[in-house]
Amino acid sequence: MEGVLWYVLASSRGGPTRVRILKALKQRPQNANQLATALELDYTTIRHHLDVLMKNNVVRRTDDDYAAVYLFTDQLKSNWDVVEEVLAVVDREDP
Repeated sequence: MEGVLWYVLASSRGGPTRVRILKALKQRPQNANQLATALELDYTTIRHHLDVLMKNNVVRRTDDDYAAVYLFTDQLKSNWDVVEEVLAVVDREDP
């Protein structure tokens, strides 16, 4: 999981957006529309990044197809120390 987190949050082109999504979800679970509004990004952009995070077992969604809420996976929660380490590096690099 550590390598996955470093890749999806710090090494790939979409990493900064995915970091913003994780920070927003840490405050409270949200659906894609709420995230798009809060982060001032296009809904399809948010959905793309959520799909990447789901594919890599970082977030999961509730069963509700319409307005599904996104939550952290248990695997992410158990590796939160790695997330904090990645966020500290990304925040230092952010101008």
